[in-house]
Amino acid sequence: MVRRAALAVLAAWILAVPGVMAQTPADRLAVVLRLSHVVSIMQAEGLSHAQTLDADMLDGQGGSYFADRVRQIHDPAEMAQIVQKTLATEMSDSDIAASIAFFDTDLGQRILSLENAARVALADPAVEDLASASYAALKGTDDPRLALVSRFVVANDLIGRNVASALDTNYRFYRGLLEGTDALGDFDPLAEAWAQEADMRAETERWVYGFLLMAYQPLQAGELESYLAFSQSAAGQSLNAALFEGFDRMFRSISYRLGLAVARAMGASDI
Repeated sequence: MVRRAALAVLAAWILAVPGVMAQTPADRLAVVLRLSHVVSIMQAEGLSHAQTLDADMLDGQGGSYFADRVRQIHDPAEMAQIVQKTLATEMSDSDIAASIAFFDTDLGQRILSLENAARVALADPAVEDLASASYAALKGTDDPRLALVSRFVVANDLIGRNVASALDTNYRFYRGLLEGTDALGDFDPLAEAWAQEADMRAETERWVYGFLLMAYQPLQAGELESYLAFSQSAAGQSLNAALFEGFDRMFRSISYRLGLAVARAMGASDI
């Protein structure tokens, strides 16, 4: 759950509702940020994560009921709509326009392509291990690229926001699990989620830095400085906050319903 939530909020800057002509500033921003592409990646990640849940929590016996619920829960149109609505309600037209102005450029589109490619690549555990090892080798050094990435992480509060999102995502999953079955007794979903905070923080730092160092490796220092400058601007901060909120809303819904689905599949297997 941690990695998926972290991935989700970190993918930041990448969503777009499938559709025809964009009619509003938020529609246009969603197209520029490639919402439909990232949602398709997220859907694949969600289906893979659900297979792990089936194996670990249902002994591989989730069957067609669980598989069908997982597909319904990870509906890409619904996922994209939640995030796009948040962009529309949480950002001003001027901040949307400034965000479009940055990302609808060769550099902006290249950044999105690099982020998407790195996200897909990191789905391979071997690649993730390599990215983590690269960060571990640089951590604590005065490497200039690491320094730039660290400034980017701080500007967007990527560690704190991702940890909070991951905790909330896990809590929603446990709430769904608890509400879907009476077999968990005095299980406390909040305590269970919070108990994972330290491990989540360490994993999030490792993943965030590994991801960013890998994604932005092809960028020149000046290009990364330009991205950092946008991120520190009022529009960049507004976009970052709106994307975090949109992804949070999306994953709160997904995680709660996934917990319910696991609980009900457990009940079905006991009949």
